[in-house]
Formats: sequence, structure tokens, C-alpha cells
Amino acid sequence: MLYLGVLGFLDDYLKVTKKKSDGVPGRVKLAAQLVLAAVVTVVFLTSPLLQVQARSLYLPFFKAPVITNMGWFTLIFFAVVIVGSSNAVNLTDGLDGLAIGCTVTVALAYAFLTYAAGNFKIAEYLQVPFYPFTGELTVVCAALVGAGLGFLWFNCHPAKVFMGDTGSLAIGGMIGVVAICCKQEFLLAVVGGVFVLEAISVIMQVLSFQLTGRRIFAMSPLHHHFELVGWKENTVIVRFWILSAVFALLGLATLKLR
Repeated sequence: MLYLGVLGFLDDYLKVTKKKSDGVPGRVKLAAQLVLAAVVTVVFLTSPLLQVQARSLYLPFFKAPVITNMGWFTLIFFAVVIVGSSNAVNLTDGLDGLAIGCTVTVALAYAFLTYAAGNFKIAEYLQVPFYPFTGELTVVCAALVGAGLGFLWFNCHPAKVFMGDTGSLAIGGMIGVVAICCKQEFLLAVVGGVFVLEAISVIMQVLSFQLTGRRIFAMSPLHHHFELVGWKENTVIVRFWILSAVFALLGLATLKLR
């Protein structure tokens, strides 16, 4: 969280001082995120307590791991989770209160998931992987929920305080690592459904324009598309909050569908 917070701060600082939208070059930012993913992977794979946990791959609706040993493919997988989560939150941070409101629901869902993963009886009952000490991350997730609500008080439209890359990159990266720690990485695509939709909209827009010269959306990320088709800013924000809450509940519901 601190590492990505510093990276985001440098990006914001350059944008403010240069008074341009260009901050840290995209390739440099991506390289820095990949370095972080590599460090996280090495920590997991070299720790006697964590290496078995790290190499296993779980999917929603399956009781047992679908892959028990991913080997060094773990590095690629962790990179996708951390970089993807970090950038997805960053892309969502485009309207007042949008990103932090969705962050609160995702963090709250993972507060439950980490608690379940760290409690043997609950993990056994829900048939999710049990890992000692994962329950400690419940405190981290709950702290993010509380901090997020406090920030939202001043970040809601019209915003008096802004998140910037300093907050969005750090929050997204932290959520990605939390998902890795409780082995619910794929579930993050459901719980963080709004973040995923925002990221996919950008990817689809870029690919479509490069391949066909046409744009799928009026503008990407997705929240800007709805603004341009006539939705008011507050309408977009609140509806995306509702979607985020629904996605979080759907993610938690999968715990009973194994």
C-alpha cells in the first residue's frame, strides 16, 4: 500500500507541478507495479508458512483447489491480480465519490472473507481454504471501510478532497494482495465487479479503435459514457454504488454455493 501510494504520489506531483495530464509514464508505472508483484511472489514462495497457500489456485463454486501447484506461474498470476486491481480502481476514480464508494463495499466483503478464511470452524463450514492469521486482515479491511466512509464524507459531489493516483493505486493494490492472502483472487472479479467493468470498457475501447477505427462507447472509462448519453453525475455515481453493493453480495453468496 505504501509502495503504490508513493508511486501514485509521484504521478500526482508531476501532474500538479507541470500542470499537465502527463505524470509518470505509463510504461514506468507498469514496470513499478510488476516489481511489486515480483516481490510479493518471492515473499510468498520463499516462506515456509505461505508457499503452499500461494501455489494453490481456487475458483468460486469449487471446494478444493483446481491447481495445487502453479509453480512460477504464480508470478504471472499475482502480477495480473495486483496490477489489474490497482489500475482498475485508478480508472474508476473519475467522478466524485465513485471509486471510494465502491471501495467501501469491496473492502467490507473482504472483511468477511478474510475472517472466514482465518477461522477454522467457519472455514470448514463454508468449505473455503483455512489459513491461520488471515483473520488479522479483517482489521485492515475494516480500517479501509472506516477510512473510506470518512473520506467519502468530503469526497462526495461536489468533492472538497480528491483521491488522485496516490489513493487509487494504493487501495487497488492492497485489495489485490488481500484477495491473494485469503485465496479469493477470482472472486475479486465478482466482488469488485464495477472496477472490472470500468477496466474492461477501456480495454474494449482501445482495441476497437485500433482494429476498426470505431469506438464502442461514447467515452471510456464506462462512467464517462453514461455521462455523455445524458445521465447526471450523481445518477451515475449512486447507480454504480448500487451495482457495487450487489456485486459484493453476489460474491459473498457464492460461499454457500460450493
